[in-house]
Amino acid sequence: MRVRRILSWFAIFLLLAAAGAAPARAEEAAGRALVLAIGGEPETGYDSLMGWGSYGHPLFQSTLMVRDADLQSQPDLAQSATLSSDRLEWTVRIRTDARFSDGSPLTAQDVAFTFTKAKDAAGALDLSALDSAQALDDRTILFRLKRPAITFTEFFHTLGIVPAASYGPGYARMPIGSGPYRLVSWQEGEQLIVERNPLYYGAAPQFDRITFLFTGEDGALAAARAGAADIVAVPGLLAERVPDGYVRTAVQTVDNRGISLPTIPAGRQDGAGRPIGNDVTADLALRRAIDLAVNRDALVTVALGGQGTPAFGPADGLPWGADARARKADPQAAAALLDEAGWRMGDDGVRSRAGVRASLPLNYPAGDRTRQVLAEAVSAMLQPLGIQLTPKGGSWSAIRQVMHAEPVVFGFGSHSPFEVYSLYHSSLAGNGYMNPTYYANPSVDAHLDAAQSAASLDESYPAWRAAAFDGTTGYDARGDVAYAWLVNLKHVYFVRSCLDLGRTQIEPHGHGWPITAGLSQWRWTCP
Repeated sequence: MRVRRILSWFAIFLLLAAAGAAPARAEEAAGRALVLAIGGEPETGYDSLMGWGSYGHPLFQSTLMVRDADLQSQPDLAQSATLSSDRLEWTVRIRTDARFSDGSPLTAQDVAFTFTKAKDAAGALDLSALDSAQALDDRTILFRLKRPAITFTEFFHTLGIVPAASYGPGYARMPIGSGPYRLVSWQEGEQLIVERNPLYYGAAPQFDRITFLFTGEDGALAAARAGAADIVAVPGLLAERVPDGYVRTAVQTVDNRGISLPTIPAGRQDGAGRPIGNDVTADLALRRAIDLAVNRDALVTVALGGQGTPAFGPADGLPWGADARARKADPQAAAALLDEAGWRMGDDGVRSRAGVRASLPLNYPAGDRTRQVLAEAVSAMLQPLGIQLTPKGGSWSAIRQVMHAEPVVFGFGSHSPFEVYSLYHSSLAGNGYMNPTYYANPSVDAHLDAAQSAASLDESYPAWRAAAFDGTTGYDARGDVAYAWLVNLKHVYFVRSCLDLGRTQIEPHGHGWPITAGLSQWRWTCP
């Protein structure tokens, strides 16, 4: 971590030196270059088959469809897409003028290859509903599904198309695509430089070159204060003081934070030997007590500086989310639940039952200030209740080793209801970051399957909401509580006052660069 921080600050030093040179700033004033400190460096590189672009447009690659500022689907590579009456076949016709950045034409064969390869990419993306992707000719692809899956179209918006002829080892470090930009260089932990793709079929973005800084939160703020970046993503807690020459832009999101609570007892392992289950959180009464005792209004203030709202589910305010049921924290009711369930307070202030102490780690990614504050605040809220959650910062590689057995401060949030399916359907338990709590409820599965089988997305919404709670059971706080949802974030940016971002989307989870979804609309307004 110390080496990475030194490298990051060295990168800032170089940028500050460049900022002092008149020609560099003149180039930016002409609208031909940007410097962005908005995070989003992917662990696995810029390979869409490994998940790059899942939470925003992949930039280097094109997708079949895109979402506009109102989140309405618009054509990108696809010119038409039709669903068969049995809801098992999608027929997609693509444009003929798309070319990859190496000059080769993009055809239906590349689309079929991308979807087929992504399906086999060891769980990076869940395309298990796909039976086959077949190029009928150079312009037409037939997708056959194993079962109706109305959310399959999410991959039309997020899965960037790769070239069948040249895709292979090393692609993630030097991707070839048909998107608006192509990669120039990537210094991991420091910066990424991209330039406009001259072969892009769409409207050319105004900016010739963009530098992405991977400096961490402190380094990004330093870059903004020195005037060395044009957009800086900042945590809500640090968003109050806006540097000269910038405006604060707070963007609405579906980006949430919540604590996963493993739902089955300890004693199992997955195929990689990682532990599954937890004897503390396997108890429903204890999970409900945690959820009930958390003061979400206080978390919005303490962890987000007011830049957000309390969260009660993974899709608050969305048509496939649970009915809005804001509620106040009630520690006394939580204590009563624990007493009734036989969790007795010990002399050390920690409850136990049948020799099992209500004490366990609360994992969060080190370096994420917001999640750290959330972990510490929740820990303090639960301590008087006799539940000891000890905040533990670590790398994602370390968290992956324990995330099926210990609580984790996770972040989710998508433009698609598939996110709900991936968090709660029993068939996906332990599949990457999907359903890490090993949650299983046959009634919830049935509602989720009914939603996927609907004739249209609009018609699926009642089934999604029933999965949250159908009057008897469900995944939310009235039911099984596989997560204690905490807060919904606003994404806060310091944006140089000369840069007009146009209308912004309601953004998904912050992995990747969701703010760049509207990049084609960005304009430099100063002389």
